[in-house]
Amino acid sequence: MTKATQKITLSPSRDIPFNKLVLSQSNVRRIKGGVSIEQLAESIAERTLLQSLNVRAALDGDGKETGMFEVPAGGRRYRALELLVKQKRMAKTQAVPCVVRDSGSALDDSFAENDQRIGLHPLDQFRAFQALRDSGMSEEEIAARHFVPVAVVKQRLRLAAVSPLLLDVYAADGMTLELLMAFTVTSDHARQREVWDKASRSGCDAPYQIRRQLTEQTVRALDRRVQFVGLASYEAAGGLVLRDLFEADDGGWLQDVALLDRLVAEKLQTEAERIGAEGWKWIAAAVDFPFGHTDGLRELHGEPAELTAGEQSTIDALKAEQAKLEADYGQADELPDDVDRRLGEIEEALQSFEERPLTFHEAEMARAGAFVSIDSEGRLRVARGFVRPEDEVAATSDHLGAEAGTDADGRTGIPDEEGRATAPAIVIGGGQSDVPDEEGEDVERPLPERLISELSAYRTLALRDALGQQPQVAFQAVLHCFVLATFYPFGSALNCLEISLRSPSFPEQPPGLQDSIPAKAIAARHAAWKAKLPASDKDLWTALTAMDGTTQAELFAHCAAQAVNAISEPANRVHQGRMSAHGIRGRLDQADRLSRAVGLDMIRAGWKPTVDNYLGRVTKQRIRQTVREAKGEASAQLIEHLKKPDMAREAERLLDGSGWLPEPLRGAETDVAPAAEGEGGDSLPAFLSEDEETTEGADEVEEIIAAE
Repeated sequence: MTKATQKITLSPSRDIPFNKLVLSQSNVRRIKGGVSIEQLAESIAERTLLQSLNVRAALDGDGKETGMFEVPAGGRRYRALELLVKQKRMAKTQAVPCVVRDSGSALDDSFAENDQRIGLHPLDQFRAFQALRDSGMSEEEIAARHFVPVAVVKQRLRLAAVSPLLLDVYAADGMTLELLMAFTVTSDHARQREVWDKASRSGCDAPYQIRRQLTEQTVRALDRRVQFVGLASYEAAGGLVLRDLFEADDGGWLQDVALLDRLVAEKLQTEAERIGAEGWKWIAAAVDFPFGHTDGLRELHGEPAELTAGEQSTIDALKAEQAKLEADYGQADELPDDVDRRLGEIEEALQSFEERPLTFHEAEMARAGAFVSIDSEGRLRVARGFVRPEDEVAATSDHLGAEAGTDADGRTGIPDEEGRATAPAIVIGGGQSDVPDEEGEDVERPLPERLISELSAYRTLALRDALGQQPQVAFQAVLHCFVLATFYPFGSALNCLEISLRSPSFPEQPPGLQDSIPAKAIAARHAAWKAKLPASDKDLWTALTAMDGTTQAELFAHCAAQAVNAISEPANRVHQGRMSAHGIRGRLDQADRLSRAVGLDMIRAGWKPTVDNYLGRVTKQRIRQTVREAKGEASAQLIEHLKKPDMAREAERLLDGSGWLPEPLRGAETDVAPAAEGEGGDSLPAFLSEDEETTEGADEVEEIIAAE
């Protein structure tokens, strides 16, 4: 017999005067959290009560109703209503919508109401804010009605404006909220989708990587070009700025780089014309000039402009104010913001007086020029008073030019025949042009670069000859190069020996290479040597000099070994120009010779065939051939019927301890007889040989390697 489904009866609702309601001790919420009571009261005042209270009739000791009702679920709403009554914004007899319960447990009702409540998904919040703005509400109004800062509203609206495709990925838990935030730096949906497509396939999907890709073709607002023209000028010209509302972006990223460069060039042109009006023959203007751009130019020595009485009074007042502030707050752990700001203003003002332009003689200015550029802080940098060699010749060849109102070439900066000064030659975006070295000027100038180069060439040849006659110093010099490259890759020391030691990387690595026997031995030996070498590369030469020949040779061997490259690269890499096929073959032949010379044993080095490093990555035919070579035909037949995964695992078991090696690890046949014990291979160069035992440091290295 089928059991009839019991019908559900909902609890009745009724309006109960507020003064008939009291809080119940069965309410499970004890800890405050979320929206405050004050904010909830304001929300009720704005929207009225959106959710009924859950109440039960209060009973006396005999179980009879008292006419009062307890509120086990809805305590925060009750307190908000109570606050409105206290503020006289609501009558105490105001009817409150209530759901009246008379069965079950009040405690269970309170727990269920709070436990089963689910907050909005963040994406629903973002879209709700967007819908409110689309309905005509401003960001400020939305913030006020929902008790959040305006910045939070802007953030949620920005998140809602991300590409719908990415929002769907986020809704399906395909990306984190932090990752979604990273995409808000640009409003270009196509670019967002492009970056997400690349990031999701490559695994480079950290938020900072996303931001970097989205802004890689932009300019930071901290760039000196931006500081020079001003962000407001860029935006007024129609330039767009990408902003990150979720992390400090230091002003954002400027999207229109071409517009920025045009504004910079225009402002540089204006500044160059202003400076050229001072009377200079030429002006070179650029964002920056290369180091040494004034080499070969004669610099004029100007005199600081005399201070007026008003300027001197201003300086004295600023210095007095500065001294007073420093005396008043000299003992303070931290300066107040206004004091710190004022001291900065005073320092900047005093610096402007110290850096006031120099004054030059008009006759010198007529054949000299100035460099106009931008410093690292975005301020205009003007270097005045540089004379080019060709202008020196023009000036000395005919002094009459200045008196007659024109120079020898009739160029700008000197009054023309009618007494009018012509405009200076202005070059924007360029630096100093190449100028030939002139002879015959009776002025003191640096030696010509070509002459210095010729003299240093002779010295270099003499040094080569001298070093070639002293093998011990030569060995130490090469060792010095090697140790610098191995242990001090970021050191400050430079070397005159153009010998490089490069440790090649491995394009592909077998599994577990980092934990192999050779890797651990090299790491231990390296750590032991590093502990014995000085902390600073400046002290390295002295430390090497103090070592005996044996220790030097052992350190030399460790460093030289880091440069070994016996990697066989595939044909496609060869054709890409990294190295010719002939070059790689020659490199591998030399690796074979070196292997024979050191007696390389790959079995002792810890290599053995496994599924991961070989057997699982070759064909079934090769697996059978491998077992046939190592264990014979009978063993090969045992695995013929197996599928490849099982065949590879069984072959690994059969080959264990066999000593079999694949061709790339075998090398060429040994053609050098091993040296007798105590002879040959372990001997040092004659000029380094000593009668001493191995140093204590080398003993420690050997102990560490043995322990590994």
